[in-house]
Amino acid sequence: MPLLLLKDLPRYECLLEAAKKFPDLDPSACDVFLNLLRTGDEVFRVTENNYASHGLSQGRFGVLMLLKKRSAGAPADAGAGEHCLPAGPLTPAALAEAAGVTRATMTGLIDTLERDGLARRVRDANDRRMMSVNLTPKGRKLLEKILPLHFRAMAEVMSPLKEGERKTLVLLLNKILQHASTLTPAQAGRD
Repeated sequence: MPLLLLKDLPRYECLLEAAKKFPDLDPSACDVFLNLLRTGDEVFRVTENNYASHGLSQGRFGVLMLLKKRSAGAPADAGAGEHCLPAGPLTPAALAEAAGVTRATMTGLIDTLERDGLARRVRDANDRRMMSVNLTPKGRKLLEKILPLHFRAMAEVMSPLKEGERKTLVLLLNKILQHASTLTPAQAGRD
């Protein structure tokens, strides 16, 4: 679902005019912010369409990727992105933490993955209250099929940028991300 809900963004001249009425409106910041959201919506649309063509959603794909990382035998601290996975079996709680979603949301994602035979819950032999989640052969096969398509789609979306531009964009996005993560609701403009 789009975050911005605007297909056509206001022209910069309109932002300059609006700034006369709203002194807190920084036209340059607003222009960049709206373009960032609009671009994010379009990139999300492309990836959602790719996932949907294989019966997946962003959330389900993310869980499958977390399970794939673990099933590939990678240690919990082996590299980029895997630092969020604790050592040992992947519990629904650990998956929720790694994905940044609530436990209830993760339960729903696991339910649908299990229903489709892509993942399975396994009770701990020593503590029946504990449960881990594993990728099934069917889930692994699906990832092997769609990952090349997914990586091609990512490359296509980023193809207008040269390598140096991509690195600069990542640096700039991380700068915004780090600052945004420190803002409280009051600092972000809410009272």
